[in-house]
Amino acid sequence: MTNSSHEAPRAGAPLPVSRLGELKVPAQGLGCLSMSSFYGLSDRDEAIATVHRAVDRGVTLIDTADVQGLGEGERLVGAAIAGRRERVLIATKVGLERSASGEFLGVRGDRTYIRDRCEGSLRRLGVDRLDLYTKHWAAPGERIEEAMEAMAELVAEGKVRHVCLSEVSADTIRRAHAVHPVTAVQSEWSLWTRGIEREVLATCRELGIGIIANCPLGRGFLTGGVTSAAELRPEDFRHTLPRFTEGNIGRNRALVERLRSVARRLEITPAQLALAWLHHQGDDVVPIPGTARRDHLDENLAAAFISLTPQDLRETEAAVAPGAVHGERYGSFLMELVDN
Repeated sequence: MTNSSHEAPRAGAPLPVSRLGELKVPAQGLGCLSMSSFYGLSDRDEAIATVHRAVDRGVTLIDTADVQGLGEGERLVGAAIAGRRERVLIATKVGLERSASGEFLGVRGDRTYIRDRCEGSLRRLGVDRLDLYTKHWAAPGERIEEAMEAMAELVAEGKVRHVCLSEVSADTIRRAHAVHPVTAVQSEWSLWTRGIEREVLATCRELGIGIIANCPLGRGFLTGGVTSAAELRPEDFRHTLPRFTEGNIGRNRALVERLRSVARRLEITPAQLALAWLHHQGDDVVPIPGTARRDHLDENLAAAFISLTPQDLRETEAAVAPGAVHGERYGSFLMELVDN
């Protein structure tokens, strides 16, 4: 990390190294959600160029899911990594089911579904093996053991290297890990989503499981770039999220302004401060900020080199204190499907 002056790293400097279980990876990955769905239109050529830039900068963990763009996200990532396969770790997910029109239907973890979806992901990505395969959430009362047994079969067959979980409870992690080793748990973790710190983080560290922090910029809100719901494209799914209603955006904007004040003193951006805070939570934490643009990618990667003092960290956490955010992460239907 850089010194207290927060100077940019020298050109070509390798990213710091973190660990997910026994797997060593660069300290920051790339989330690909915005490249194909959920946030409105994106430029496919720019998205592919962003993946190329990330790989050239030393990023290896490229994260997608079978529900992103109803498979289009995996096809885009597959096109982007063509000729670069040996330089990347491909992470995709299974279990969150959507209709052909994009409606969320629920969560599945049965053996046949997981095996069938794995074959589809391999085809769309154009690879013969998934480096990290993640069980996407768990339904209330779901028997996670069946999903893990299916995952273990895929590992034995050489189609999957590492098994991961996403947005599950500490109890589910323990039950899953007893069936097959879990390499990482991917959950939303940022200055404005701190639920993982209650039980999941300690459980993962007890079991030697790494943390992949998704949405580390609060779905873009912590960048300071969203000031009104009216700014979002009509098809942007953030319109459905309670934190992005017009009333809550106004209240949450005050938190970002406090974050911006700390960032200004450090001569970095609010986004870099939010990411640097996560990088300081441990070398078993790998944020995967999502972007489909090279300029945002470069800004995000610079955060991996920023050194924050204990005072900087205290001021950052005071700016966006746990529990200060207005609104739930999701609407009621999806909230019932996380942390089970």
